[in-house]
Amino acid sequence: MSDIEDFLSKSQEEEIIEAIRVAELDTSGEIRVHIERTSPIDSFDRAMEIFHFLKMDNTKEDNAVLIYVAVDDRNFVIYGDKGINNKVETNFWDSTRDAMLKHFKKGNFKDGLIAGISMAGKQLKKHFPYREDDTNELSNEITFGSDL
Repeated sequence: MSDIEDFLSKSQEEEIIEAIRVAELDTSGEIRVHIERTSPIDSFDRAMEIFHFLKMDNTKEDNAVLIYVAVDDRNFVIYGDKGINNKVETNFWDSTRDAMLKHFKKGNFKDGLIAGISMAGKQLKKHFPYREDDTNELSNEITFGSDL
């Protein structure tokens, strides 16, 4: 992983956005992906900054999930807000990380992100099923860069 521009192609980005859309179809939960070259601080702390900046901590049921990637640092964080975090099994985030890492180690970044999105989406659907009055609270677009 060297350049943020080389991390994903445009078509891969579109596939990831579609994976987010599909994962959110049957849930009130929200999933976002943020990618930047390097984290200016500890990756977990940076993921928390991004989570707040993207207003992911303002969902009605506290059920947003952020997948944060610092490309040059070769590091990523999966963070679930308290609503989802309190419902999933204690090893869920570790197993999601491991599934993503398996793909990342082979250079299959798109597949790794989609695996994480899919796993998060299944848990969101299980614990926060779609209701008739649900709205898509957050954009499905991938955000990039450290200027946030």
